[in-house]
Amino acid sequence: MENKREYQVTDYAGKLAKGFLHNPLTAVLGAFLLIMGYLALNVMPREEDPQIAISGGAVVVAMPGASPHEIENIIINPLERKLREIKGIEHIYGQAFDNYGTVSVMYYIGENREDANLKLYDKVMQNMDMMPKGVMQPLIKPFDIDIDIPILTFAFYAKEKSVDDVKLFKLVRKLQQKINAVKNVAKTTVQGNRKEQYNIEVDMGKLSAYHLSLGQIMKAVQSVAVDVPDVKGRTQKNKLVIFGVKNAIESVDDVKNVIVAQYMGSPIYLRDVATVTDGIDIQNFKTAKVRFKGKRDEKLGEEKNQVTLTVSKLAGTNAVFVAEDVLEVLKEHDEELNKEGVGYVITRNYGVRADEAVNELMHHLIITIVIIALMLVFALGWKESLIVTFTVPAILAVTLFVAYLSGQTINRITLFAFLLSLGLLVDAAIIVIENIHRHLHAHDVDSKEMDELLIEATDEIGAPTNVATLAIILTMVPMAFVGGMMGSFMKPIPLNVPVALIASLFVAYIFTPYLSLKLLKKPTHHHKHDKKGGK
Repeated sequence: MENKREYQVTDYAGKLAKGFLHNPLTAVLGAFLLIMGYLALNVMPREEDPQIAISGGAVVVAMPGASPHEIENIIINPLERKLREIKGIEHIYGQAFDNYGTVSVMYYIGENREDANLKLYDKVMQNMDMMPKGVMQPLIKPFDIDIDIPILTFAFYAKEKSVDDVKLFKLVRKLQQKINAVKNVAKTTVQGNRKEQYNIEVDMGKLSAYHLSLGQIMKAVQSVAVDVPDVKGRTQKNKLVIFGVKNAIESVDDVKNVIVAQYMGSPIYLRDVATVTDGIDIQNFKTAKVRFKGKRDEKLGEEKNQVTLTVSKLAGTNAVFVAEDVLEVLKEHDEELNKEGVGYVITRNYGVRADEAVNELMHHLIITIVIIALMLVFALGWKESLIVTFTVPAILAVTLFVAYLSGQTINRITLFAFLLSLGLLVDAAIIVIENIHRHLHAHDVDSKEMDELLIEATDEIGAPTNVATLAIILTMVPMAFVGGMMGSFMKPIPLNVPVALIASLFVAYIFTPYLSLKLLKKPTHHHKHDKKGGK
């Protein structure tokens, strides 16, 4: 009886195939990878575009009474020289004005924002002793690009004439406080609002008649225009009330009765030289209007004053989840807003856009996988196509899970990296399954066991497949060294494509032989000779 020579494994591909071919944990590993990928897909923060680390800030230095020329020579120029000592700064812009100057700092793209802000603050504080006499404490305002871009904007408007601008602002401000408490909401702002105030319109003719100046009127008003708390003293049994301070101004009549000067022994009141009304901040020109296009009960083309509420999220959080939480809070107050006669329009929803962008690319990803599967059906067979098709979601699941562990987000560039590498992902699996298919139809197939055939077919193509995959990975590496805005924007490609390609090797070497053992069988050969050997 002739002894069969056992095939000697020479490559890691054969070792992986041999180690997992009959391992009962192989199926568990496959299910685990798919589940981890599904969880990562649902848990990873979704954004339309990747977040780019932009660092910078502004230093504002005030020196009352100084001219722009003086500000430039004694503040701006020395401060610029000192800030140049900070590593990582790309641009410095100095501006001198009357009484103050500003120096804006922009770091290179990709610099850590927290470290950049700390270095800027430290450098200014270290050189406070060099500031000239009369300079006020510098104000350092770092850029916060992560939370300055809103993910949601709402335009609130009055549906009924009984709701004035002041009431609308108070309702929106109350709602702002509720939304600001939502988890992962970083910043909320109210824009285009109208606040309640007393308006004083001075009659210049009467002012001249009383020989008064506008400065006197301003000083008189400023003397009482102070936020004084209304301290109320309540008398209770065995309690001593020391004093109570009443607000200086409580009504429009209090403003009218402000004494601005004395003329020939008689007081001159503010009402004598000005018209005082209780209204809104007429000096605010930052108002906006919302125009309707036949929505609900609103008239087509109708314009109404609006108050815009913006909502920003914390960096690295899921824009979809944050937007849903905010909209849920807003929905809880729909009845209250309708009762008060206030409506709103969602003018920006970054969460929906991010979700749609991710879902659209995932849809195209699935279409691409189906096309690859159909092509393989005609090239190799439906069973072989099924095996290769399984490897694609398994590889993507590994890549998504690694991306989640590394703190990445799902965005258009991340999914573009997956689409870019999709044609490369199936290369290893196709090469393995094609070589298995060739061995199954070889003339000496009857002399080999199925296990040996699968291990040998996988091991044969291991070395060239590894080299080819490594060459493709090396073509992606230079992209990681691209600087500036483009480098930060395209960073998900050199981060995810190599991971996907490495994962494709392991998945091809582990699961392709395993699934081939379960689905494929050696073909039955019919010999022309009879059992006795023929004639």
